[in-house]
Amino acid sequence: MLSRRSILIGFGTLAVAGLAPGTAPAHHGWRWTADGNFEVTGVIKTARLGNPHGVLTLDVDGEEWLVEVGQPWRNARAGLKDEMLVEGVEVTISGQRSADTKERRVKAERVIIGDQLYNLYPNRD
Repeated sequence: MLSRRSILIGFGTLAVAGLAPGTAPAHHGWRWTADGNFEVTGVIKTARLGNPHGVLTLDVDGEEWLVEVGQPWRNARAGLKDEMLVEGVEVTISGQRSADTKERRVKAERVIIGDQLYNLYPNRD
């Protein structure tokens, strides 16, 4: 059983880290990605959009890939709307792949739907 002191110490650690109790640090940023550009094309199976960022599951030749798209404000700034990222839509994702090659995950810098490019990170190449 946890004592009141250990609970308060844990709460204080979370408060110092800027997190609310019951939350965990996330993997935001680019540290988990490999250097270099990567591109994958697939069909959206599922989409979970919103904060802290959207996540798409793509079917790429029978394999599932996870794609992190931008935060809602970033997607909107690029012209990418939630109703565009729905099941059955084919997308091409350009970005950075996970540094763990066993993991099929990409952080999107650009999303292409049809002939339209949505540049989530215009200052990245």
